[in-house]
Amino acid sequence: MEENKDDFVTQRYELAIGRIREIYINPETEPLFRDFFCREAGFLIQMDELFSNVKENIFDDMTLEDLRAYNRGLYEELLPGNYENSYGNPGYAVKILGRDYGQILSMLYTELRGTVVYAYEQRIWDMTIGMELFLEIYQEFETDAYPREKYLRESIYYYMSDYADELMQQSVDGTVDPACNFAVDIIMNSDLTDLRYLYQFGEYVTKNEETTAAFLNTLPEEEIEAMALTFTEGYRTGFLVENKPLEKKKTVNIRYTLGFERIVRCAIRQFADMGLKPTIYRTASHIMQKNQKGKNGYYGAVPNQQFEFDHKNDAALFIDKALIQRKLRALQNAYENQKEKAARHGGPAVMEIFGEKPFEPVSCKDALTLSVEQQKLQVLYDNEAGQIVNRYIIGEERSFTIIAYPVPEIGADFEKIFEETVKVNTLDYKKYQRIQQSIIEVLDLGVCAHVVGMNGNRTDITISFHELTDPSRQTNFENCVADVNIPVGEVFTSPILKGTDGVLNVSKVFLNELNYVDLTIQVKDGMISDYSCKNFDDEGENRRYIEENILFHHDTIPMGEFAIGTNTTAYRMARTYHIEDKLPILIAEKTGPHFAFGDTCYSWQEDTAVYNPDGKEIIARDNERSLLRKKDVNLAYFGCHTDITIPYDELGLIEVIRKDGTRDKIIEKGRFVLPGTEELNEPLAEHE
Repeated sequence: MEENKDDFVTQRYELAIGRIREIYINPETEPLFRDFFCREAGFLIQMDELFSNVKENIFDDMTLEDLRAYNRGLYEELLPGNYENSYGNPGYAVKILGRDYGQILSMLYTELRGTVVYAYEQRIWDMTIGMELFLEIYQEFETDAYPREKYLRESIYYYMSDYADELMQQSVDGTVDPACNFAVDIIMNSDLTDLRYLYQFGEYVTKNEETTAAFLNTLPEEEIEAMALTFTEGYRTGFLVENKPLEKKKTVNIRYTLGFERIVRCAIRQFADMGLKPTIYRTASHIMQKNQKGKNGYYGAVPNQQFEFDHKNDAALFIDKALIQRKLRALQNAYENQKEKAARHGGPAVMEIFGEKPFEPVSCKDALTLSVEQQKLQVLYDNEAGQIVNRYIIGEERSFTIIAYPVPEIGADFEKIFEETVKVNTLDYKKYQRIQQSIIEVLDLGVCAHVVGMNGNRTDITISFHELTDPSRQTNFENCVADVNIPVGEVFTSPILKGTDGVLNVSKVFLNELNYVDLTIQVKDGMISDYSCKNFDDEGENRRYIEENILFHHDTIPMGEFAIGTNTTAYRMARTYHIEDKLPILIAEKTGPHFAFGDTCYSWQEDTAVYNPDGKEIIARDNERSLLRKKDVNLAYFGCHTDITIPYDELGLIEVIRKDGTRDKIIEKGRFVLPGTEELNEPLAEHE
């Protein structure tokens, strides 16, 4: 039966590519649209050739230089300098084709770009449905000189709806089923000293990925093993410290960026010793599968971040209530089909990178945007999808770990920074645990904390704490070292919202691959009440930028976390090499106090008791919004958690205020002043 299905798809594919070849030779549309359809037909023909080349192992005999050239040719049109005249650029598409047609066809262009990776993975079904969508839309222009926009939108809408089941199943399978092993096979079976292996994935590859892989090849095996062990032990320790049953788990999802395969291979072997098989899925290419909050999975270089930014709201073409419900049903069914594997899935192990040039997007007035109603529907989907995932990959039984390494794009000091980062990732957690305990003991004496900026930083905010009914057994702050969240260290809490008031400001911050200039957030009773930045000349654009990428279309979100980062060594590294704006949130949040907006650190697991090494229970796992889960779970969670850090050199004061009004200073003028924390100033003094 499966064989008959494959034969049917092959027939559909052959019919589609045959018709596309005819269009390429003679596109029968109005002259205005011929260039678009001819260029896209040519691209799909190129993809057909790529599919055959991969199938016939043509690339096995190509030189590294030839592979580079071939790979660049696949992504050439998206690269800066070419993008200005690409139909992938909504601005260009609208200029040439008009607003309605331009936006729709630019979205079609973007959906078809995924064909590159489908060809490498020999996913003929994915290639076929994309080609058929292209032909369906072409037909509208062939039969009608200027077809009604409604018909084009309907074609895209039903494409999404008709294939929702298959696409959601792909996503779930990639997460929980180790049989989806395209990337694993390359990692485990390739000669990693031969950099040609990088071009087997189908991702865009640059000097960055090649140099990373080449550098790792220079390191002795014991160093690679040690880096992998830091990563895998963080994952294992996460289960141990939270008393979660690792022995029940059979899979771990590894997420990473191309170039780090040598470390990932070691990690796979170490996870195998724990009884875990890897799932390594590619970041989504189908718009139906994409996550608006960023990339998940593995991926290579991004040909053009502006392209991705311009198309992050392409779902505006088709999102409505019916489709959201259709997508949720498909997701539910997909997990039900894989419920046994989902129950045995342990969660993600994430290897991030940093060092890329911070991306400052340009606002494109012709890019699609979600309507207010669509924004609400997106929020609804995120909430409902989160609940579905949590039912099948049970929150109380899963864990994670995350670590970060620099890439060569960071500059001439890459190797030194890499060495420093390895040291940062392996700092003596016992030392930090001791120092952080002294901070917690003072924090637990207070009813709130007061944070004030300096050197132009306008922060002035008060954070309210939970009441400790039994201080001998309870604490508000978690003593976080380096288990799941590498590197050390921080102490953090979920604040009480009422009474958490003031202004948070940072001069410059890099959040989820986007740069923010003079970011200011007003907070009233723990909820964001106003916000601004200075990325764009137009204030409306600035507000939309924050709404889409920090609030994620919510009207407001709460402060889910207040923390004090203690990793002054990482801060010193950043200052020494002038990479402050390139640190990932993972490390940056440890280099000063930070405030996370969205869900708490304990979301979906609030009822699971958590203890510090001293035996005290961390009782600050809820806030007034997360408690609403007991009445309506849709009111409790926001599906986001964005950390915003004030660097030490912009930090004038952190003080604890007791019930009687007395105050204890923890940090003053960028230095730790609390007794027992003096060691943390040593790296800061080195920087000076």
